[in-house]
Amino acid sequence: MAYINLIELENADGILKAEYKKGIQRAGKIYNILKIMSRSPEALRDSMKMYLTIMHGKSHLSRAQREMIATVVSKINQCHY
Repeated sequence: MAYINLIELENADGILKAEYKKGIQRAGKIYNILKIMSRSPEALRDSMKMYLTIMHGKSHLSRAQREMIATVVSKINQCHY
């Protein structure tokens, strides 16, 4: 099994700390999917920007439709996220 040494909030600084704080504001906690990317703060920041644009940006699809698509794709990929 692979192991990734995660950076926790108390040890985060710069971009990572900012992204963790945004995660707490959005969800009330820092989900592991964010912590997995802690070793590459720039990639975390950019992927979160893309996610937020896809899920909350202007679109012909409703928010519910976007969530349904994400759920189906996750199920097909056998991913609980």
